Amino acid sequence: MKTGVVVLKWTSGLLIGMGLALAACAKEPGHGNNQQAQEFVDYMVQEHDFNREEMQQLMREAKRKDAILKAIKRPAEKAKPWYEYRKMFITPRSIAGGVDFWDQNAEALAEAEKKYGVPAEMIVAIIGIETRYGGNMGGYRVLDALSTLAFNYPRRSAFFTKELENYLLLTREQDMDPLALKGSYAGAMGYGQFMPSSYRSYAVDFSEDGKADIWNDPTDAIGSVANYFVKHGWKPGEPVAVLASPRPNADMTIVNDTLRPQWTVGELADKGFSATSQVAPEMPANVFSLQTEQGKQYWLGLNNFATITRYNRSRLYAMAVNDLAQEIVKARGGKS
Repeated sequence: MKTGVVVLKWTSGLLIGMGLALAACAKEPGHGNNQQAQEFVDYMVQEHDFNREEMQQLMREAKRKDAILKAIKRPAEKAKPWYEYRKMFITPRSIAGGVDFWDQNAEALAEAEKKYGVPAEMIVAIIGIETRYGGNMGGYRVLDALSTLAFNYPRRSAFFTKELENYLLLTREQDMDPLALKGSYAGAMGYGQFMPSSYRSYAVDFSEDGKADIWNDPTDAIGSVANYFVKHGWKPGEPVAVLASPRPNADMTIVNDTLRPQWTVGELADKGFSATSQVAPEMPANVFSLQTEQGKQYWLGLNNFATITRYNRSRLYAMAVNDLAQEIVKARGGKS
């Protein structure tokens, strides 16, 4: 495994490592006395045969981070129009970074595209938007992030408790130190910002070195993003979205109605939204609008557009990924 992550097996030696870390972080509250954490310990012991003493020590070491609670409770920024949102992600720096990342990982990207059918530029764009090509994977310990949200954020406690369960199973399965791994304030990890459940389901050892390492091995990260897309319905060779031309009597009630492609291109044409480029009429699609500086644009979001929204449930995000991907291809002078 090509990694700088400390590897520490789930043995009695783990207690020594946790004890040292506990002393270093004594000023921050752990979850040793938290009732939900104790119930979680019971569950992990009974359901997955974890060592009770190790689990209790781990909960004492799992720090409550108020900064995480503030971040997740922070009111969402006022929704930006597309023309402002786009400028956040499609910049000369992000495009140049994508070209560099592609050039440095051309072989792995070509292999991933061949195996999974996901275009190299789409994989590069996801990694660019998620972590600036690995430059910002997050600075919180994953254990702290997940325990803080599992035991101190009731609104999504069930989700984050399940992710904490998956995280501890993951670290046990791969002989990783659960205290060492870092990620976002929500517990997302690595180049592609996978949650633990996604890591266990979709991360792949694309470099074939014995471990799926999405923190330090860009080859594994590339294969894992491609695998995620395929498992969520990516269709090789199909477009992502096509510009639509609405008739004056178009049915505006269906615009931005769903992220799922619940109509077909032909049905949407009947409802007043005709594709401006050739696309099969039986292809599944939905219709959405984007606010440009010149006014509204209407687009047909196809199957692959819906797949991108499985990564982040946002039309703006999916369109930013698509646009960044195309800009990177142009900056490279093509795909070759």
